[in-house]
Amino acid sequence: MRRFVTGLGVCVLASALWAPGVQAQPEFAVASIHQSGAEVKFERDGKTDTSPGHLLMKDVTVQTCVKWAYGMQRSQVIGPAWIESEHFDIDAKADDPVDVPQLKLMLQTLLADRFKLTFHREKKELKGFVMTVSKSGLKMRPSPPDVAHYWQNSANGTVATGITLQEFTDYIAGPMEAPILNETDLPGKYDFTLDFTNYLPADMHAMTGEATGILIAALQGELGLKLDGRRAMFDVMEIDHVEKPSDN
Repeated sequence: MRRFVTGLGVCVLASALWAPGVQAQPEFAVASIHQSGAEVKFERDGKTDTSPGHLLMKDVTVQTCVKWAYGMQRSQVIGPAWIESEHFDIDAKADDPVDVPQLKLMLQTLLADRFKLTFHREKKELKGFVMTVSKSGLKMRPSPPDVAHYWQNSANGTVATGITLQEFTDYIAGPMEAPILNETDLPGKYDFTLDFTNYLPADMHAMTGEATGILIAALQGELGLKLDGRRAMFDVMEIDHVEKPSDN
């Protein structure tokens, strides 16, 4: 049902936004967006690097940006086909050093301003997976204190440090082509090395995007994580409007 705001409601809303103590959505001081200059090898979602007050994204799609900014998985973001095919480089800086949660809020503002992004959320029943710790136990190592966040893919695996289980869940939901619920109930950050070599058929020399069975086997064998298929209600973000930004 479409909701309308009366003239009085608009005045009340405006007053609330300008009231003392109410802050506007944070935004970057400067941001450049260009069509991607080069592919990031082995990275389906390009590469995202952060430092205090600085967000650098290479070879990313609008879908990638939405996922990172709003904490969604690939199959939970529904929109026009080009949000998965058009690739961009984004270099954005804040006036002051800010942490990753603030950078995500600033990217939300950037998406609304430069990509004219509008959307609505709803719940949908989807065929997905649930991730739990296998009976053999978790094989990922707890990260040392203050370890740097690092993720590097190759043709046959991944090396990562300082990764939470939710971050890992959100990442593998991409190649699995389905939403994944994290039911490990494990806090903290972890280091791991994931090597697919021993799980590849003799006629395969590297992982392919469709080899979900190989990924499931490798996760359990190498990391002690189990994926089981399940239909469940998931949050879905449906894009109502989005535009391609001009280079600047």
